[in-house]
Amino acid sequence: MDIYQILAEHQIKYQRCDHPPVFTVEEARRLTPSLPGAKTKNLFICDDKGKKHFLVVLEAAKRIQLKKLARVLNVKKVRLASPARLERFLGVTPGAVSLLAVVNDHNQSVEVVMDADLWRRSDAFLCHPLVNTSTLSISRRNIERLLRHTGHPVRLLDLPTQD
Repeated sequence: MDIYQILAEHQIKYQRCDHPPVFTVEEARRLTPSLPGAKTKNLFICDDKGKKHFLVVLEAAKRIQLKKLARVLNVKKVRLASPARLERFLGVTPGAVSLLAVVNDHNQSVEVVMDADLWRRSDAFLCHPLVNTSTLSISRRNIERLLRHTGHPVRLLDLPTQD
């Protein structure tokens, strides 16, 4: 699926920056030029049975507490989903996990969960366009529009993090 075609069809404006491949938040910090928007960390997780899937978005500098996150999500346990699940549900590989990947989740099997404070404070978000060799800056309004189009409402939660 061509993410740029989808963005164009829905008149979603963005700023783009190409860069070497990045696989971690630290690599992104070092290798990507500055763009306006919140730097995020995107985690694809599932419950312990592999029945529920979540794309969790939080500030890049924060670390999530998975045990407490399970309680917040109202599931018994959560774990990072495997690369195979990531490919099957979001159509991306590790290092390219992005809020934009929900365009590949045609069955709305993945719930988008975002840190409420991050959502309120940010006018724009930095996202990989389904590959980890570019970063896009997209306004919150346009992210909302894209998520509405894909059928993925954002669930805003106070995520349990350790700063």
